[in-house]
Amino acid sequence: MGRKKLNLTPPTLTAPRAARLYKLLTLLGAGSQTRRLLLSRLKLDVRGFYRDLEALRGLGIEVVATPDNRYSLVGELDDALSNLPFPDPGLNVRDALQLANGTTLAHRKLQLRVNAFLQGAAKGRRGGPKSSGPNKPR
Repeated sequence: MGRKKLNLTPPTLTAPRAARLYKLLTLLGAGSQTRRLLLSRLKLDVRGFYRDLEALRGLGIEVVATPDNRYSLVGELDDALSNLPFPDPGLNVRDALQLANGTTLAHRKLQLRVNAFLQGAAKGRRGGPKSSGPNKPR
């Protein structure tokens, strides 16, 4: 059996959902909250609320419920926010290269992603089997 490849790409979230998850985390970071208050503040129905809780769990962020329908964040808010992916900012390559300059951990993380992208693009140009295209006979 072969080894499984680790997926280093964080899951992507739409901007509205990421903003809503951020708001949910900040509400929970302030202390335990009732489901009713969370639904009201987030402008969600019960189904959407539970989908967001499931999304947080999928990101490794633990939220627990008590029997009286109060929800609280397990751990620190800062730790939870470090697991919440930022939505695609729509950068072009030049912007990404400029933002990757620096010495912080965030800069190094972006440098690794940019370098992997650029190396993958360079490999694609070097050759490999050429396709005859959809309209050319083989």
